[in-house]
Amino acid sequence: MTDTMSWTQSIVLGALQGLTEFLPISSSGHLRIASELMFGEDAGASFTAVTQLGTEAAVLLFFAKDIVRIIAAWFRGLFHAEERSLDYRIGWYVIFATIPIGIIGFVLKDQIRTTGRNLWLVAIMLIVFAGVFWLAERYGKKQRPLEELTLRDGLVMGGAQCLALVPGVSRSGATASAGLFLGLEREAAFRFSFLLAIPAVTASGLFSLPDAFNPSGDGMEATGPQLLVATIVAFIVGYAAIAWLLKFVSNHSMNWFGAYRVILGVLLIILLSTGAISAT
Repeated sequence: MTDTMSWTQSIVLGALQGLTEFLPISSSGHLRIASELMFGEDAGASFTAVTQLGTEAAVLLFFAKDIVRIIAAWFRGLFHAEERSLDYRIGWYVIFATIPIGIIGFVLKDQIRTTGRNLWLVAIMLIVFAGVFWLAERYGKKQRPLEELTLRDGLVMGGAQCLALVPGVSRSGATASAGLFLGLEREAAFRFSFLLAIPAVTASGLFSLPDAFNPSGDGMEATGPQLLVATIVAFIVGYAAIAWLLKFVSNHSMNWFGAYRVILGVLLIILLSTGAISAT
């Protein structure tokens, strides 16, 4: 029988979603871990997807000028070849780069909501991608600004975004790491990763909205008001997190987040090995 989510659970998990969605530490992984540690049950993939609408609203507001400019340039460029600027190209890059995760997410939607949320998998991915961060920082040249972004860059980062379907990976971490491997500056890689996430995460949240009210045994059941409040909390916290992260990555490497991921992953393995928490 599916348990009913409490107001405390919905607010705490909404705040955690906002805090961790943009940091390269995996929001879905943190919600999965926090749900098990604090409440003894998975909040469910649908709850996570719906509260991500709040964090994506934060992206829309934070990058509103950029988004409006890109959309306007994209429409102008469709009809006037001489106006096909960088913004026009970025519009196409986001569209093409979103296709892979749309296909894979739809095909594997059942596995993502069930076996993909095993905490052993989350622990392993936390540690493995800390290593990916280190490699990206070690070997990425970090010399190319956003103005030098190409279709190839967008497609590679779009492919990396598919890895974020596995809790513990991190959408921003996977896409930004791919950007660093391609030689992009750290802030440029993160900026494009935020833009790239908008269509995929928004579509996922809207698609999961009906399931969030009827999780069918794969998560706690939240009421409409609880989902709304959790999403608003995620929006407020998420907006602050974006502003902080962009300033942080301008002068600091992703290895700080990698170290945190290793510590959390090892701690999670200990808890699972000792039976302190259940993996499923």
